[in-house]
Amino acid sequence: MEKYISNIVTPKVSIAPMVDKTHRHFRYFARILTEEALLYTEMVTAQSIIHGDINKILYFREEEGPVALQIATSNPEDAYKAVKLAEEFNYSEINLNCGCPSDRVSGNLMGAALMSSKNLVYEILSAMKEATNKPVTIKHRIGIDGTGILEDTSDKIIMKSYNDLLDFLDTISRAKPDRYTIHARSAILKGLSPKDNREIPPLDYNMVYRLKDEFDYLNIEINGGFKTIEDIKSALTKVDGVMIGRSAYEDCYLLANFFKLYDYSKDKKPISRGEAIKSYIPYIIEELEKGSSVHALVSPLHSLFQGVKGSKKYKQLLSSSNVKKDTIVDILNTVLEDMPENILWR
Repeated sequence: MEKYISNIVTPKVSIAPMVDKTHRHFRYFARILTEEALLYTEMVTAQSIIHGDINKILYFREEEGPVALQIATSNPEDAYKAVKLAEEFNYSEINLNCGCPSDRVSGNLMGAALMSSKNLVYEILSAMKEATNKPVTIKHRIGIDGTGILEDTSDKIIMKSYNDLLDFLDTISRAKPDRYTIHARSAILKGLSPKDNREIPPLDYNMVYRLKDEFDYLNIEINGGFKTIEDIKSALTKVDGVMIGRSAYEDCYLLANFFKLYDYSKDKKPISRGEAIKSYIPYIIEELEKGSSVHALVSPLHSLFQGVKGSKKYKQLLSSSNVKKDTIVDILNTVLEDMPENILWR
């Protein structure tokens, strides 16, 4: 394993890149809830950066930062070009996606399918490192079952053991990635949907913890199934960081408690739900004037009252049939007036 000690600062917690979830409106609201987390873009293909409307694709507001850009590609030259083009935007780091199990992605040798070609991953990471002085990181699985996905390759199609993972990392570590974010599940690339790939392959945290224990100089962040502050705290005794995924939009108020992972938490309180809504309303008004979708603007708010009194009423108020461009601010003001005070402002 290439011994490379990165100077990158790994936050205790980050929010995973998620297609149709971690768009810039989500990130703006997430930043209202938490100062601590590293946020990610949705996965962006290198081809879309090279050939698309780069300002529309890569624009983000300064208030969202720090934000990492995640790129999907199967071509080192495209990776280099995309990272170069992204240099004009103030992303804190660039991440290579080697974990997405989607058929559409894996069928183009991107995402988790890339793990079947470790030499290509090395070449892509090397091209990205050459294109920028920013940290370059990688997100991948503990293994894959890609039987039938690729043909005529000398690299492994199936990675199931710890030794297979070491073999993969031994090659890509020569590119000196600054962080390894490891989803502690294998990806099954045929026969399972992306949703099933997040649930059916069993979690194996111990494989990731063993890797950090045996190669303590590697900067390792773990991903997969973390839902509580207590779960995150426990994992942080074994690895450098924890990435959460679905919990960030299924129970977004969890983000307001991330400060509890830090020593200064004794003197701090979480932002209240009411304060978060009040802070977000001016953004909604501004973005609606720019033509942003009202439903995309409201989507980050849906789980704000998850599991507490008034949740059902809140969801009814924010239902798609109620939410309109001309009504959303009034609806949110109704929430601020009608929701239980001890839940809204505590």
